[in-house]
Amino acid sequence: MKVYRQSLQNRIIHWGIAISIFGLILSGLFEMPIAKRYFINTLPFMGWAGNYWINLTLHYIFAFTLIFFSVFHVIYHGFMGEFDAVPKKGDVKKSYLVIKAMITGGEEPASEKYLPEQRLAYLAIAFTIFVLIVTGLIKTYKNLLGFDISNSLYYWAATLHNVGFILIFLLIIAHLLAFIPKANRKLLPAMFSGKIDIDYAKHRHSLWKAKICEDEV
Repeated sequence: MKVYRQSLQNRIIHWGIAISIFGLILSGLFEMPIAKRYFINTLPFMGWAGNYWINLTLHYIFAFTLIFFSVFHVIYHGFMGEFDAVPKKGDVKKSYLVIKAMITGGEEPASEKYLPEQRLAYLAIAFTIFVLIVTGLIKTYKNLLGFDISNSLYYWAATLHNVGFILIFLLIIAHLLAFIPKANRKLLPAMFSGKIDIDYAKHRHSLWKAKICEDEV
């Protein structure tokens, strides 16, 4: 027995944002002379990696897709009143208890559709993406459109953009490492098929029981 955890729309948005961020990281790095310095552009099919203008264009394309999926995500879920992933009061303490239980083998506190640490991670990733989008638009306003802005504004936009890059890179690593604990592995199929095991959901997401009963398949 399986239960739907992620709709097709959620999965498309998730992978759209994930691919956009991966493309932005890669193209952003290749805008620097990294590819030529480490001979990445000499590898088969990687000649484009050493071309600044190609990577700048790719960076703008992936930036557009990131903005599109992010804005759609916010507007749609805001309009539908779906805030399951938004952090709630007590999530920090509950996250500690969940992680402690996974390490010691103890009993976890009852959870809803998303674990408390997942909601905190969502906030961190969403905020970092927001910073990257805003600072990226400021840089684009200056570089692509040729408008003049103060040096201090551009400096802080560029600095925060670089900080955001480091943060999103670390958050992605943390996001992937979160599936190492056995207790979290059964959540992974939801981002591909949309479904998870219903017994697992009832056991670990007991506060989500009413929704599970409605969606049983």
